[in-house]
Amino acid sequence: MIRDEGHSWYPVYTHARAEKKAYESLVRKGLECYLPLSRTLKQWSDRKKWVEEPLIRSYLFVRIHPKQQADVLMTSGVCRFLYFSGKVATMPERQIEQLKLLLASSAELEVTDHPFEAGDQVLVKAGALQGLRGELVSHRSAQRFLVRLDHIGQSLLVQVPAAYLEPLMVQKEGRGQRV
Repeated sequence: MIRDEGHSWYPVYTHARAEKKAYESLVRKGLECYLPLSRTLKQWSDRKKWVEEPLIRSYLFVRIHPKQQADVLMTSGVCRFLYFSGKVATMPERQIEQLKLLLASSAELEVTDHPFEAGDQVLVKAGALQGLRGELVSHRSAQRFLVRLDHIGQSLLVQVPAAYLEPLMVQKEGRGQRV
């Protein structure tokens, strides 16, 4: 896909349970958008059914030029853009690609907005998630891999075998140290 100059990914907050309708309306307007969906088994009193639900409730992402923000806001189901330090927040292309990679894998995902204490920064060196960078956390007595979506205050927890992870090194004062 050819990338247009000046276009960025923006997280958009939608009305409650209106993510899919907002997504469809944005697509009809010809805007590039991404709604991460996860497949979940739902139980009703008379049946079970697999349904696709938004991975991150009330959020979707649009890739637009800043001049198109008003068009997004005038879309049914869209509530507002997210702001960070008084400006409309943007998402790095890398984080959108990580989301797509995570959803394409068979990894078990869990979304959380809990603030986690900083842990070891790690790189996935094997498997379907190879190349992802994140933080290793202990959650519910299990080691899991955390990918922070800092720009929207959300985190994804993914169970990754420890053998697939390696610590990242950074340069501090002329020598490599674990972060």
